[in-house]
Order: sequence, then structure tokens, then C-alpha cells
Amino acid sequence: MTNSFTISKRISNFFVETGHQNNRITILTEKEIMEQTENVIKWKDFSKIDIRVGTVIGSEVFKEAIKPAYKIVIDFGDLGVRKTSAQITSLYDTDELLGKQVVAVVNFPPKQIANIQSECLILGAINQDEVTLLTTDKKVKNGLKIG
Repeated sequence: MTNSFTISKRISNFFVETGHQNNRITILTEKEIMEQTENVIKWKDFSKIDIRVGTVIGSEVFKEAIKPAYKIVIDFGDLGVRKTSAQITSLYDTDELLGKQVVAVVNFPPKQIANIQSECLILGAINQDEVTLLTTDKKVKNGLKIG
């Protein structure tokens, strides 16, 4: 396996980037650096996202959804019970979800999806049509904040 690394060093108003893997040197202006990092967020932005752990207490096939999905009910402890839908049918069945702890964003405004009001967004790793749910390594208290 080839290891590669990048070193950036500021020289006046330019940055020099050297890469071990291909032995090249690239000189970037501050403007070019800013263009490459336009999606960078500040800590203040990230801290606005309320990500919590909850346990799935209900799941059923979402027949009214356009794409295959489940209706899911999640217990977030002191935050209460919330419902959502998730397009996770390729890797999970409804029985397998019951009792599973999941990670979800809980401070989005409610969103109407077919005939349910989604009250949170379950997080997962997306690989084309497959979504692998983010979960905790060990069982934790429902409602704990992710940070």
C-alpha cells in the first residue's frame, strides 16, 4: 500500500503543496485555497445540528412512498418519540430494525412525506442504493447528543 501525504506551507500570498505520492509541487494562491474549501463550515454551524441517539420502537413498510422505504418510530428518551421514513429496504427488514439504536438529526423542521410527517432524519452511509445506518458501538441512553 502506498502512503501519501500533503504538506502545505504559506509563502507570502501563495501556498506550496507537495505530495509524496507523485513528487509534484503545486503553488496555490489564497483565492485557489478558498475555492477548494468553499464547503468548509465553522464550528458554530456544526453545533446547530442536533444529532441524537434513539431506539427504533416501530417499523413498517411505507406502501405509499414512491421509492421503497420504511415508516420508522424512534424513542429519543427525554426528547420523546418521533417518526420518520427511511429508504433502507435493501439492507434491513422491519423486524431487524426493532430495538436497533440509530443516530438521527432531530432539529429539522417537520417534512411531509406522502402520508406521514417526518420529524427527524436517520443518518447512514450511502453507497448508491444501499444505506448502512449509523449506530452506536454499545447501547447508550436514548436522547444522548452526538458531538
